[in-house]
Amino acid sequence: MKRTAMLLAALASTVIAAIPAGAPAQTQAASTTIANDLPPVDKAFVQAASAAGSTEIDAARLATRQSQDKDVKSFAHHMMLDHTKLAMQLKMAAPHGVTVPMDNSDPSVLESLKALHGKEFDAAYIQKVGVQGHQEAVQVFQKEAQEGQNAKLKQAAQKALPTIEQHLKMAQQLAAKKGVQQ
Repeated sequence: MKRTAMLLAALASTVIAAIPAGAPAQTQAASTTIANDLPPVDKAFVQAASAAGSTEIDAARLATRQSQDKDVKSFAHHMMLDHTKLAMQLKMAAPHGVTVPMDNSDPSVLESLKALHGKEFDAAYIQKVGVQGHQEAVQVFQKEAQEGQNAKLKQAAQKALPTIEQHLKMAQQLAAKKGVQQ
């Protein structure tokens, strides 16, 4: 158990260190999927899932620096590890010729958090990234799990969905504990 946690932490650190902060890579996500034969529902899933995961990782990295709250930092650390793992699973499920970008965070979310610190940061992070971000991610993964046409991507969405739903519950519990409006 300890060894697995250490390996995941090392993997997360390696992947996170390789991610440039604030990179405008949404166009990269679009360009890497447009040129192949993926059905539109699967293209949309790859783009949305990779952007959601990347935003979650980058926002969690911010939280480890800008929050003073141990519960928020713990949640952020958990999100970094899990979303790094989910990003790797998505990458492995993507068909040949489809690049799953790891650096296509939503710049508007990150910019809205960068200027905040302490309790202001905590409230915005919990609400925008924890609750709202996971509500949107649940919808994206549910759609792929139900309507996806690429078998591997559909299976990856089905496998990841319980984790993302658990993240949403965790974020809602954290919001309730900290008095953050959902």
